Amino acid sequence: MTSHDSHTRHRLIAGIVAGLAALVLIGIGVYGLTVGPDTHSGAGDGDRLRPGPAASAPGGPARSGAISPIRPSDDPEAFARAVATGLFNWDTASGHLPLDYTTVILDVGDPSGAEQPGLASDVASYLPSSDAWVELRKYATRQHLTIERSYVPKAWDTAIEQAQPGQLAEGTTAYTIEGTRHRSGVWHDENVASEHPVEFTVFLVCQPTYDSCRLLRLSELDNPLR
Repeated sequence: MTSHDSHTRHRLIAGIVAGLAALVLIGIGVYGLTVGPDTHSGAGDGDRLRPGPAASAPGGPARSGAISPIRPSDDPEAFARAVATGLFNWDTASGHLPLDYTTVILDVGDPSGAEQPGLASDVASYLPSSDAWVELRKYATRQHLTIERSYVPKAWDTAIEQAQPGQLAEGTTAYTIEGTRHRSGVWHDENVASEHPVEFTVFLVCQPTYDSCRLLRLSELDNPLR
């Protein structure tokens, strides 16, 4: 093999390696935008990218100002849906951090404080980690939820039947939420978006224990009561 042939082959291999590296970087960037580096960000392999209006996704959280609080309600289903919306609506370009969104959820937690540590852990599993948030912010990533269905699962009726007297506070119930999580952002100056179906269960307690409903716990994402 001549030195010219060797040099040509070297350049070819270098070009292939460079091309593969570029594809890997593009893949990492797009995956980070739509899924997030954090394994607890609530995404799945079913996410698909498509061009979309990242800056004006309907139903998404505001780009600035305070995070909307979860309004008090004595309607269990309405409260469960409001919690679900507050849990999934976030915007890395708003200036807020995951802890800010967590605080909004914890503000409507059981005031007795008994479930607060567990609830804080539940919420953290739904939100990107701090490191993931920093990465997602590079792409101005935002997220919101559309709810298709909410219902009291049959498994909850069974749990009520099997509970010992006084084990559950009066007005304790559960609602399973089925919906679609939407993410959007900017990748290489192009608006991109993804959708992913989600399911989870919200456990809450309402009247007569409390005048307004309070959040107890959340199920594991995509592992709801049915």
